[in-house]
Amino acid sequence: MNPTELLGELRRVRVVPVVTLPHVRHADPLGETLLGAGLPVAEITFRTPAARDGIATLRARHPGLLVGAGTVLDRATVDHAIDAGAQFVVAPGFNPDVVDHCLERKIPVVPGINSPTGIEAAVARGLPLVKYFPAEASGGLRLLDAMAAPYDGMAFMPTGGLTPDNLPGYLSRPHVAACGGTWIASTALLADGEYEAIGRNARGAVEIAAAATP
Repeated sequence: MNPTELLGELRRVRVVPVVTLPHVRHADPLGETLLGAGLPVAEITFRTPAARDGIATLRARHPGLLVGAGTVLDRATVDHAIDAGAQFVVAPGFNPDVVDHCLERKIPVVPGINSPTGIEAAVARGLPLVKYFPAEASGGLRLLDAMAAPYDGMAFMPTGGLTPDNLPGYLSRPHVAACGGTWIASTALLADGEYEAIGRNARGAVEIAAAATP
């Protein structure tokens, strides 16, 4: 998958569950739940030791799921993500070393930004998509709209503080390709095995995305 193809897939799904797996055993039922809810994507964060094997499990057991690696902070984690089968990498900030390593390894990367300086760094490397993070804490839609105005070719994936209540506003912006959300499959829901609740959250996100018109 190249960056343009990833952007197309994210524009199609519109909402990306951002998931911190408590244990690798949660990966398989999570994938089944998301696919059953019509939300075939997950970003598995490298915040727990379960991330690498969780990504590998999702890729092996659920080939219809688009699987990314999140919270990627260094080159070694990029390599772990690729080895596990991740189809894209997401970082909380713009670390040139991480971004350049992803480009060298030919895996799409979505670095985090919350300023025009970060966008400029992405433009310089030909990236079509950046993560606006932390979205709500940085200034929400007001800052996003102001930053996006000079960069017609740049797409954004707002993440951080998004909820079903503010999701429609973000998805109504043409410069927003997709939004990341932790509420869909939170660590607490996974730890408690609340897959029915995760499924409801995922279906709700799909309905909101379908109703939001850029």
